Amino acid sequence: MNGILRFIALILLFLLTAPLQAFLTQINSVRLWQESPDSIRLVFDMSAPAEYKFFALSNPERLVIDFKNTTLPSLPQFAETDLLKKIRSAPRHQHDLRVVLDLKQAAQAKTFTIAPADGYGHRLIVQISPHQVASSATKNTLTPPPVKASANPEVKPKKTTPSPVINPSASVPAPILPLAHRAGRRDLIIAVDAGHGGIDPGAIGKNGTREKTVVLAIARELAALINQQPGMQAVLVRDGDYYLKLRQRIDMAREHQADLFISIHADAYEDPTARGASVYMLSRSGASSEAANWLAEKENAADLMGGVSLNDKDDLLASVLLDLSQTGTLEASAHLAESVFNQLKKVGKTHHKRVQQAAFMVLRSPDIPSILVETAFISNLEEERKLNDPHYRSQIARVILDGIKDYAKNHAPPGTVLAKQ
Repeated sequence: MNGILRFIALILLFLLTAPLQAFLTQINSVRLWQESPDSIRLVFDMSAPAEYKFFALSNPERLVIDFKNTTLPSLPQFAETDLLKKIRSAPRHQHDLRVVLDLKQAAQAKTFTIAPADGYGHRLIVQISPHQVASSATKNTLTPPPVKASANPEVKPKKTTPSPVINPSASVPAPILPLAHRAGRRDLIIAVDAGHGGIDPGAIGKNGTREKTVVLAIARELAALINQQPGMQAVLVRDGDYYLKLRQRIDMAREHQADLFISIHADAYEDPTARGASVYMLSRSGASSEAANWLAEKENAADLMGGVSLNDKDDLLASVLLDLSQTGTLEASAHLAESVFNQLKKVGKTHHKRVQQAAFMVLRSPDIPSILVETAFISNLEEERKLNDPHYRSQIARVILDGIKDYAKNHAPPGTVLAKQ
């Protein structure tokens, strides 16, 4: 008799708790990204949308997320960052969860949710960056009202996911001013941009090689080689595994007063036999649309004409002035692209017979000659192996440098050490 009663009790307990267990949201994993030099992104992968509250505490600095009806089976241990000391969690109110982010300094943060997409389920995103001057907007960001993820419209960002606006004084090194040489002459400054980064891995090879990793290695090697050349100075646009928007890359190059912009990538295609390096410059169609964009915000284009402000010009005159500037930039881009392409042919087969043109956003600076180099096809097994070979990466960096040197012989900007007397 006692056995029957015990069995019935177990059945009743199961019937009472099963609906609750089915209702609980489970956090399947927690991921941490270095999104930019000074900001991080925390991603909670969830089995379903969860209701949560998000707020900040001081003395010491903490960010707190209180999840309702949520469980977290295990929390990974993360290495410290410049902002984050550690992450800890604990159950509360029987079925709820509290996650605490212990910070090293005051910070501003925001949260948003993303619906299932691209192989991922429901996600809660927390973006954290250094605290800036206090404002009402900042206060609202740090202490948002309770958010019910299942009730609010979910954010569906593009592939290039949003990142906090970067404060130039905090996010990038102080602008590198041209060095004086030979009675006032300066170095040729080259911005070297490693594509992708952080949450954006770029293309991924069959063996798991990530484009963001190999192109950063090539970019660092190229920058080191450039800095060994008299009259040249390199600026690494991305020098770590963090995410930068395409427009931010352009802005950083201009902020560092770069004379040239070289973006390093690794190609990918559905045909695994596709192979060879390529060089791209901005197409005319891309240039036209970018000019329209700059003219729409003339207050931001004041220094594109070497100090000639466009603010007091009518649209027609401003268009002519900017077009003249951009035409010269495209011509210089074509010379640079041709010089680098000719050198790349010495390393191996190129994918195309000539320099290609495309409307890549990262090439759209109206006043900096810019090219994009696809160093190899990461989707090709043999070329993926090459990209993992330090010797091949060194070869690629060296021939790109040779292309820059060839370009500088006849096209170095006036006032630079390398310009012809």
